[in-house]
Amino acid sequence: MCGITGSVWLRDNQCVDDALISRMTDVISHRGPNDSQVWSDREHRDGQGNPMGVALGFRRLSIIDVEGSRQPMGNEDGRVQMVFNGEVYNYRDLRQRLQGTGHRFATEGDGESILHLYEDLGTDCFSHLNGMFAVAIWDARKNRLVLARDRIGQKPLYYSWKNERLVFGSELKSLALVPGVCEQIDPAAIDQFLTYQYIPHPGTIWKGVHKLPPGHFAVLDNQGFRVERYWDYDPSQEIALSHADATSRLQELLSDSVRLRMRSDVPLGSFLSGGIDSSLITALAGDHTATPLRTFSIGFPIADFDETAYAAEVASHLQTDHTRFEVTPDAIDILDRLVWHYDEPFGDSSAVPTWYLSQLTRQSVTVALSGDGGDELFAGYDRYRALWLSQKIQRLFPVHRTPGLGLIQRLPDSNRRRSLIRRGKRFLEAIEQPAVRRYLNWLQIFPESLRASLYTDDFVAELPDEDPIAFLESAWSRSEGRDLVTRASTADVLSYLPCDLMTKVDIASMAHGLEVRQPMLDHRVVEFAASLPVRYKFRGRRGKLLLRDAFGDRIPASIFTRPKMGFGIPIGSWFRNEFRSLVNDTMLAPDAAIHRFFRPEAVSSLVTAHQSGEQNHGYRLWNLLILETWLRQSNEV
Repeated sequence: MCGITGSVWLRDNQCVDDALISRMTDVISHRGPNDSQVWSDREHRDGQGNPMGVALGFRRLSIIDVEGSRQPMGNEDGRVQMVFNGEVYNYRDLRQRLQGTGHRFATEGDGESILHLYEDLGTDCFSHLNGMFAVAIWDARKNRLVLARDRIGQKPLYYSWKNERLVFGSELKSLALVPGVCEQIDPAAIDQFLTYQYIPHPGTIWKGVHKLPPGHFAVLDNQGFRVERYWDYDPSQEIALSHADATSRLQELLSDSVRLRMRSDVPLGSFLSGGIDSSLITALAGDHTATPLRTFSIGFPIADFDETAYAAEVASHLQTDHTRFEVTPDAIDILDRLVWHYDEPFGDSSAVPTWYLSQLTRQSVTVALSGDGGDELFAGYDRYRALWLSQKIQRLFPVHRTPGLGLIQRLPDSNRRRSLIRRGKRFLEAIEQPAVRRYLNWLQIFPESLRASLYTDDFVAELPDEDPIAFLESAWSRSEGRDLVTRASTADVLSYLPCDLMTKVDIASMAHGLEVRQPMLDHRVVEFAASLPVRYKFRGRRGKLLLRDAFGDRIPASIFTRPKMGFGIPIGSWFRNEFRSLVNDTMLAPDAAIHRFFRPEAVSSLVTAHQSGEQNHGYRLWNLLILETWLRQSNEV
């Protein structure tokens, strides 16, 4: 697990010198505190004698082959150079195969298998990798640079191709150091951020700077720059499989995925929230340890947000070496650091507890397993049940005749995390809409009408003629013909999972030099889950049925029936108490940076309505505060 940077330029006056590459590399030293290297070839010329300079930078967090596997790494003759962030879990199988065809390995690490596989297969090599990765390969023989990102988007990779110069890196902050790259904010990105609380790929907050989409590679060569997909699957197709065979296959796939992710030359543990997914992963990981597995949970002094009692129950059942951290989250204290690490506006407030959990876990281990992906793959979210229920209601009677609809909508919001009133209001607000827009209504932070009331006329004029929902609609359309629960979960796998959850975990963990591995997101498990009939995963308002059927004997039965809590913090309360002064000094100040886009009176109205208890705008205010903080930081760069 590491951080990568680099550049290729086709004109000598666009050269990125070693000093700049070193700064680009050092600014992400948190991703790799163990080693730093730069490699360059500034004299390279292509077949026509045109300049094609290249420089690669690398920061290393040593996980496998701790003493070896330094990067940038070259092949036998040095004509192919690579920097790689992530883990290839099937590297031993690949290594054996490659040695059989005559390749000589200089290290014991996983990364070298990519290098030699590329020599044999070119860009087809990426479809043979089981892992999480962002990789850059310079091929002097073919005068080209290849970038690639793993199938699910667990590892980030940003790039900018401008003025015949390509720059790339694991984090945007590396690119921001290169003059002429991060210059102009993209208005569409602001609109997307307020919709989703993240900026969807391939865009970023900066015009002309992009995220390489999951499952894609990019090539820069004599024909120019292009991006291509190397992995795809068809979630519109459902396989005919008996329940017994589905159960057996899931047991085989997930158990093998965990086994592969237990390979490490440094201390390894597991996040344990006490939910179904982390409990199952922890149980399966225990099969591969001779001593009790180290497990970690984090608690808060507010009952609505503390599920560590469930984690303790599972830890006792599995006999793990369990550590419970308790913190009083101080978002004011970490806000600036959080925003700096995420590089662009990112509004998922669960980044705060993820930050603390990663920070504290890193004191004991360098690698942690996580249950991420179980909700999306096996229909675990409450919003899937809401979608299913809304379809039932629509079939029974017209929604505008729902008894008490107007009364419920006029009820005041509650601060309680699982308030039935708040959830009921959100449900009824969307029930008359088409399914995909109904689903977006439950996902979005600022609905379209509220965004419109917030934006200044000048900002509206800057917005392109495109609807932010197009990103979700594109993901939704991939499972055409399937049931609504499958369509929603597929859309989440292709949008929310890489853009929100993977970003949140990668940045929060790597900020502390912690590698997080997610066995549920093995591409074999993802493809298998997508092909299953919905009745195997979801039935009668209950999800994750196949997980229970396959592994129900491994963890306490109560874990499958406990209320789902998620991973949150008391945002609503903070904006009525701890954040009052901060809000007044930033978002409501005369020089507030967000006034560039939003009407001051509209922002003030949101704050007043929330602080008076009239409405709960906690998550909306958090996103505005994140944006305000990011804008202030970006102006200082």
